Amino acid sequence: MKRSFVLMLAAVIAASVAARAWAQQPISIKFSHVVAPDTPKGRAAEYFKKLAEEGTKGRVKVEIYPNSSLFKDGEELEALQLGSVQMLAPTLSKFGPLGIREFEVFDFPYIFDSYDEVHKVTAGPTGQALLRKLDAKGAVGLAYWDNGFKPMSANKPLHKPEDMKGLKMRIQSSKVLDAQMRALGALPQVLALSEVYQALQTGVVDGTENVISNFYTQKMYEVQKYVTLTDHGYIGYVVIANKTFWDALPADIRTTLENAMKDATRYANDIAKKENDDALAAIRKSGRTQVIELTPEEKRAWKKALVKVHTEMASRVGQSLLADIYRETGFDPTKF
Repeated sequence: MKRSFVLMLAAVIAASVAARAWAQQPISIKFSHVVAPDTPKGRAAEYFKKLAEEGTKGRVKVEIYPNSSLFKDGEELEALQLGSVQMLAPTLSKFGPLGIREFEVFDFPYIFDSYDEVHKVTAGPTGQALLRKLDAKGAVGLAYWDNGFKPMSANKPLHKPEDMKGLKMRIQSSKVLDAQMRALGALPQVLALSEVYQALQTGVVDGTENVISNFYTQKMYEVQKYVTLTDHGYIGYVVIANKTFWDALPADIRTTLENAMKDATRYANDIAKKENDDALAAIRKSGRTQVIELTPEEKRAWKKALVKVHTEMASRVGQSLLADIYRETGFDPTKF
């Protein structure tokens, strides 16, 4: 209770100070994220900056802090609540530890087979209802941005689910991702993205799961011999703003920023697949990591091994939410 009051008071003071300053100088928005500038999220953040500054004719200045240069994975959400940063684009997994477990439904293995299926949820009533849950945490949900679908990587070939047994695998902090790795017989290890390269290099972890664009830009391919295109899970982001800051913006500025975010979202989603395809081509060209493509039979075996996670984790995200997503995407867990 005391901590919540301190966070609320800090946010109110920050907004009050900002309101007085806005009359004399441009509104400053610190936008922090944990990936490289040349990833889908990094490029979309820069595009939003361009549109926001042009659209407000210099009344807004957006400062982008990529690669955890301002705050790390485990720090950024509290920094937003305190008003130390105004905008973030955390992965969907980050909101479970914040107390909104429903967002972890996006971590369910094989719940989406395509970007179109993802967008049926994020652009529809289910996705928008999830965004509204952020208000109680001092954040405003502005948009969903695609990143891509995850492969598995290791220093041994991964063709079958049982090949994962005993491997120490890096994950984001998510109970669903923890259950996913345990279903495969692997040992999940929670690490910040900025720590993954060294952990792979030194053997602290044996492998990881991440989208190919991150695998490439974070240079994980230098320290992983194999990457298997399992496409077992989706990684996306929610762009959020400090609620007190956002609500205190002049109405015309807020409208301009909302329009800039809509355009940046279209841009982010348009480039996501291409960025991952380009990164995969670059990894193949490097010769450092062997890319394994699964046969239809092998892919089905992975799905069969992982679908039990849906049943195990249904109560965590809510059975009704899971049923809504099944209905919207057409996913049928009984097929496996």
